[in-house]
Amino acid sequence: MSLIEENLPEEIQFFLAYLDIEKGYSQATISAYGTDLLQFENFLKRESKSCDRPLEIMRSDIHSFLVSLHHLDQSKSSMARKLSSLRSFFRFLLKNRKIKSNPCQGVRNPKQDKPQPEFLNVDQALSLVDSSSEPSPRSLRDLALAELLYGSGLRVSEAVNLDLDDVDQGQKLVRVMGKGRKERLSPLTKPGLERIKQYMFQRSAFNPDLREKALFLGLRGKRLNRREASRIIDRLSRIAGLPESISPHGLRHSFATHMLQGGADLRSVQELLGHSRVSTTQRYTHLNLDEVTRIYDQAHPKSQKK
Repeated sequence: MSLIEENLPEEIQFFLAYLDIEKGYSQATISAYGTDLLQFENFLKRESKSCDRPLEIMRSDIHSFLVSLHHLDQSKSSMARKLSSLRSFFRFLLKNRKIKSNPCQGVRNPKQDKPQPEFLNVDQALSLVDSSSEPSPRSLRDLALAELLYGSGLRVSEAVNLDLDDVDQGQKLVRVMGKGRKERLSPLTKPGLERIKQYMFQRSAFNPDLREKALFLGLRGKRLNRREASRIIDRLSRIAGLPESISPHGLRHSFATHMLQGGADLRSVQELLGHSRVSTTQRYTHLNLDEVTRIYDQAHPKSQKK
């Protein structure tokens, strides 16, 4: 697909340039985004709308677009991919203050015929951890928890057992007590640290008692438990419009998968996850055959493609 020949709207051109320059996506991936967004633009034209006037686009337009794809006998997986492209596009516009809210928020993917795997792709994970813009103490707590599970790969039991003094804001680290009482230090992402800071500023709304040391508090002012944490992640999944709810472990699984796919070595991921054996970490790999073949061609001394 030639982006110039297709004469895409300017906002889409800016987005594709962002994917190329800032994100470093491959031309094939950028072309796929462009194709999806061009199809959406052509749909909008029938409604006298355009991606160059994003403030006019409503959630109902997203729903109508999905209905039109269904009438074209598009597969559910194809519809889900196009919706993922729209989510990324509107998240970009929101970040650049071109829109006030994401019209894709709350729109669920078409229900798949087969069970969804227990991990998210990158777009889904980012949608979940950015799923609520409400500045309430509850929302700030929920997003801080999600950031720790996905951004730092904590077990849900590790997250709910954190105390206030386990967070080292200066070093951007969190002290975690893992299985077998094994302690480790886990790095915090920049968004994760900001979420925690925002939540801690509002934490007294749950319990003003300064003697309470638990980081995450439930509505009754006591330490959050695992069941409550699972319900929080389930609620964020629904707000983000994910096709199936994800568990707290699914976010940890997503962390490991995305780290490995991003080039992190297995031993480093093992340390970050707090696994005692590397064989446990290997269960988190999801390299497809094409990726395995690509790595083989690059790395093996007897590969014929060298």
